[in-house]
Amino acid sequence: MEFIYLDEVDSTNKYAKEHINELKDKDVVYTFNQTNGRGRLNRSWEYLGKDNIYATIVLKPSDKMEEKFSNLTQYLCVKLSELFEEYGVKPVIKWPNDILVNSKKISGILAEGVVQGGKLEGIVLGFGVNLNSTKEILAKISQPATSLNIETGHSINAEEFLKKLLTRFCLGYDKFIAEGFKVIKEDYLKRFGFMTKEVTVRGAKGNISGVIEGVTDNGAIRLIDSKGNSQILLIGDILTQ
Repeated sequence: MEFIYLDEVDSTNKYAKEHINELKDKDVVYTFNQTNGRGRLNRSWEYLGKDNIYATIVLKPSDKMEEKFSNLTQYLCVKLSELFEEYGVKPVIKWPNDILVNSKKISGILAEGVVQGGKLEGIVLGFGVNLNSTKEILAKISQPATSLNIETGHSINAEEFLKKLLTRFCLGYDKFIAEGFKVIKEDYLKRFGFMTKEVTVRGAKGNISGVIEGVTDNGAIRLIDSKGNSQILLIGDILTQ
């Protein structure tokens, strides 16, 4: 594993995709100054100042895409949640891979596959973590957000946080790649804050409202809609709680 630090970059995921053939498995690209980060559903990841982490892990588990690779975001979500708990805060996972603390977003994750000539060259697993910010800056962004320094009452060493996270990530990675989501399902569910709650989910076929009754062995949510029908959603985003 090599850590590649960039003074400034538009997007660590974009940089990793453009340099995928030069980067090795488990290399990490990171910056404290990301100018045009993107999240899921093409949302922007807003810049909250220095000493926050914007990073991408380059992964090359196979030259063929497998279904379980889509759960890498949920695997990282669990590892991030474990680390937040080490800092004394209680994270809540918002399916599939956002992390909330006190109902405010503290981290988001985005994975993208890079395919060239029908071959999977790698997966770029990007994440942003609000580590050090002010309430004034957070109040200006488009959704409720918090940062770890606010939740703990003290500043956070960003590079130390990143190294702790990567240590956790690597310890369970090989088992996850071999067995998939079921390896982390119990840990995921312990932190999943939306079970039995009524939500609206933006999915591939539009918005669906209902009550979440479970998470499947491949990381999808099982939702009972307003007509009493059970629906399995592999892709989507919880919009309301």
